[in-house]
This record gives sequence, structure tokens and C-alpha cells, in this order.
Amino acid sequence: MRDLGGHRGRGLAKTIDWKLVICYLLLIIIGWMNIYASVQSSEPSSIFDWSCRSGKQFVWILTSFGLAGFILFVLNPRVYEGLSLPIYLGTLALLVAVIFLGIEVKGSRSWFEFGPVRFQPAEISKISTSLMLATVMSQLGYRIGRLKDFIITALLILVPMGIIVLQSETGSALVYVGFIFMLYREGLSGWFIFIIGMAILIFILTLTASPFVAILVMAGVGSLCICLYSGRIKWWFIVGVPVIVLMAFIPTILDRAIQYHDEDTVAEMVVTDEAPEDIEVTEDADVPFIARVKPLHILLIVLGLLLPAAAYFAFREMNTFSQLALVAMVGGIMLVFSADFIFNSVLQDHQRKRIEVLLGMKEDPSGVGYNVNQSKIAIGSGGLFGKGYLNGTQTTFGFVPEQSTDFIFCTIGEEWGFFGCTVVILLYVFLIMRIIKNAERSREAFTRIYGYCVACCIFMHLFINIGMTIGLMPVIGIPLPLVSYGGSSLWAFTILIFIFIALDRNERKYF
Repeated sequence: MRDLGGHRGRGLAKTIDWKLVICYLLLIIIGWMNIYASVQSSEPSSIFDWSCRSGKQFVWILTSFGLAGFILFVLNPRVYEGLSLPIYLGTLALLVAVIFLGIEVKGSRSWFEFGPVRFQPAEISKISTSLMLATVMSQLGYRIGRLKDFIITALLILVPMGIIVLQSETGSALVYVGFIFMLYREGLSGWFIFIIGMAILIFILTLTASPFVAILVMAGVGSLCICLYSGRIKWWFIVGVPVIVLMAFIPTILDRAIQYHDEDTVAEMVVTDEAPEDIEVTEDADVPFIARVKPLHILLIVLGLLLPAAAYFAFREMNTFSQLALVAMVGGIMLVFSADFIFNSVLQDHQRKRIEVLLGMKEDPSGVGYNVNQSKIAIGSGGLFGKGYLNGTQTTFGFVPEQSTDFIFCTIGEEWGFFGCTVVILLYVFLIMRIIKNAERSREAFTRIYGYCVACCIFMHLFINIGMTIGLMPVIGIPLPLVSYGGSSLWAFTILIFIFIALDRNERKYF
């Protein structure tokens, strides 16, 4: 068969990216073997026994192969762009319906149950959102820098993300943050990524240090960015650094002033023969003014004087970056004062406890920190090459809960060691980089954007899952792609990856 240019179309063997397919198969096999390792002590049976998790996963694997074949050889790759809107709207309907009609699993109402089969719409939402983003952003005339296009794109991401948050499925919602890397590739300013990172830092500093420290750090970083962008870095060193350093010493200065005041008060009591212990302190007792002054109050007064002046110069010079930076700083101050409300009123109790343990605010090795503690023991005990397949003690005796799902990586770490963990991570790196490489050489914007969405979803799952198993991320319940036990997750990632392989294959036919 020839195309319009007279070139013969390439055959099946040369149009499918078999390296991607092989990487996909290797991860599935590794996952299946380790699922059996994590349950073989409590469910002693054959790896093919469908009554245990490894057997059930084998069934899911076979059905996934069927899905992959259907996507590659039956469906026309051109249908995805036309069907993206109904798929997206249908998924939103399922996300809302599961809140009212679904079952509750570990505090999250995000599952439909049909007999022995459970289905999680949040897994499909990654596919529908990726397709919808690719459709909208590949339209002729689309520009991410235009306000209208940016708002539409943001809503496409935030609407399903918000509904998933209402399901108390924080882990799945957090995956949507990864789409910002795709947006950056398509022209979004890198400052948006920087602002998100700063917001997370400010939130953590407010919880672990104090609002004073959080606002001081934000003021220092914000003023540095404005001076760098405006080409006035020398003024930051001349004015900014001295002011920030002076503000940093405000707590020490106030403490010294209070100490001197107390020493003068005691000395006066001794002179008048009035012993300090004879003084009764009541709620109505006069508190010296210096003790009422807080470092945060002084910092806010200084910022209250400097920010309007900075805003005046920014608008007079028509400096858009400085204007946005000042708005971001005001937003950061609002975040600081709302951090306690978000932490105590928005987050659920188990989420607060996990964050407290992660940030070192509390120690709870036998409570919410138990999973992570046992996971780190399992991974650490594996050493360089592990204890051997089916020989892991932490795994065999079931010390780590959810070891076949969220904590499957610690099974790999214990039985296969550092070497096995490295191999698995490198397979994921190859998978992500191969998808990005194929996306970059694509001639169609739809394929490129969708490919980046796939890479972002896999990366976020990988980063969060491994991060929580080694104690660098809070335990939020998110599977390791293609490796963790679960039909919904395996199907979703199979569809996500093979739609891209099909799109890529369609373009490979004639080059």
C-alpha cells in the first residue's frame, strides 16, 4: 500500500515500538512475581491459583494483553481525538456517581463494586484527561500564554482533580499535579512550577517552623526573583539582604529586651524589699508592652510599608513580572495564615498524622508510621543483592501491610536488594524517556501532547509510590505502575500506554 507521496507503508514489525512493549512486559512480569512473593506465606498456593492475589493478577494480565491488542490492531488511532470529549464527560459522571453509589475502602469512597470485581473511576480519569488535554491543546491557534486558553486548560485538570479530592483519594488527585510538566513543554512559564514549589515550601515551613520564618523566606526569595528579572541584583545585596538579616534577628532582639525588662523589675522589687515570690500573677496583671510585641507583627508592618512602594514602582514601570510576583507574595501571606485551617479542618485525621510523622512533628513508629518504618526495614535489610526470591523475612511474615499493592517496592528491595531496585527504577526511566523521545519526534501535536501526559502520569506514580516506601513522601495510597496488584490500575496503565503506542505506530508507517 502506498501513500500519496508514493512511499510504501512500513510493516507491523517496524511500526510498533517493540522496546516500549518489552519494557511494559518486563515490569508486568516483575510485578506478578513480587505479588506472589508478598502473599505466598499467607496464601500458600501456586502462582497461578486464581483464588489468591497472584492468580487474580495473572487473569488481569491476560485481559490487559487483550486490551492492548484491541487498541493496536482493531481501533483506528484517529478515533481518540473525536471521542475525547464524550469520554471525558462520561468519566466526570462516573467520578461524581461513585461518591454517592460507591463503596468506602479505607476512608475513601472511590470504588464501584460488582460482585468480586472492584472498579475505580479515578484510574480512568487519567486517560480521559490526557486525551482531552491533547485534543484542546492541539487545536490550531491554541496558545497556553493566552488567558482564555490557560483557564480552559486549568479547568480540564482541576475539575476531575477536585472531584477526586472529594472522594478522599488524595494520592490519585496528586497525580494531576504532574501535568504541569507537560504544560511547561507546551509553553507554560517555568515560574508556575517555581510558584507551586514555593507554595509547598511555605506550607511546610509554617507547620514545622513558624509563620514568621515562612513569610521571611518568601520575602527573601520573592525580592531576589524580582531583582534578578529586572536586572537590579546589586540592589538586592545593598538593600534586600541587610533588611532580611535585620528581620531575622527580630526574635532575638525582642527576647533580649524582655530579659532586660524582667531583670529591671526584679531589681526594683529587691530595692523596695518586695520579694518576687510574694507577687501573685493573675490574668489581669499588667503585661509589659515589649512582651506583647511579636516578631511576626513587626515583619508584617515592614512588609506593609515596602509592598505598596514596590507595587507603585512596578506599575509605573509597567513591569508585569514584578506585578505578578507581588501578587504571588500576597497570596503566599494568605497561604501562611490559612495553613492551620487547611491542616486542621480540610485534611482528614489520618492524613494529618501521616504528614506529622513525615515532617518529624511526631514520632509514631507503632501507629501511622508503622508501614513506613517496616518498609524501610525491609528495603534496608535487602542489602546489595537481596535475600533471594521468596526468602524475605519481612515479606514472608507479613510485617508490612499492603505489601502487594502500595508497598510492593519494599518486597523488591528486600528480596532483590539495591541491584533489583535499581533495575526496576531504570526500567521506568527507560519507559518514560522512550515515550518522551517518541512524542518529541511526532509530527502531530495531539500525539506529542498525549505522550507527555502519559510520561507525567507514570512519573508521578513512580515518584510518590517509591517516595512513600522510603519515608520521603506521606503514605497516600498510590500504586506502582504495572507492578502493584490491582486490575483497575493495570488496565488503566495498559490503555494509557498502548493508546500512545498506537498513535506512534500510525505515524511510523511512513517514515
